[in-house]
Amino acid sequence: MSLIQRIIVNVLTFISLTVLFPSMVHVESLWYAILAAFVLAFLNMFIAPILNLLTLPLTLLTFGLFSFIINAGMLELTSFFVSGIQFSSFWSALLTAFVLSLVNGVVIKNNMI
Repeated sequence: MSLIQRIIVNVLTFISLTVLFPSMVHVESLWYAILAAFVLAFLNMFIAPILNLLTLPLTLLTFGLFSFIINAGMLELTSFFVSGIQFSSFWSALLTAFVLSLVNGVVIKNNMI
């Protein structure tokens, strides 16, 4: 799946989570969702691999579950850079990371896009 397709899936997931969990995830507009998806893609390309490498022992110890913590951190960092997207807590960012991983996994596996 190309980068643009992943960004489209992430934008749709951000908007969907805003509708499903309005008290946990807040996206002000479609433009902020698009900007957040681009910032998240940038962070996942440059910052996340470094964090994954540094936390590899902990990730192996938790059988890969620590990667959700890293993804939630990337989402919190995205909300820091993009003022139009907000999470009510770290746990809501963790839920968003889990849903994003699930949706991206389903879309990639089925090549829906």
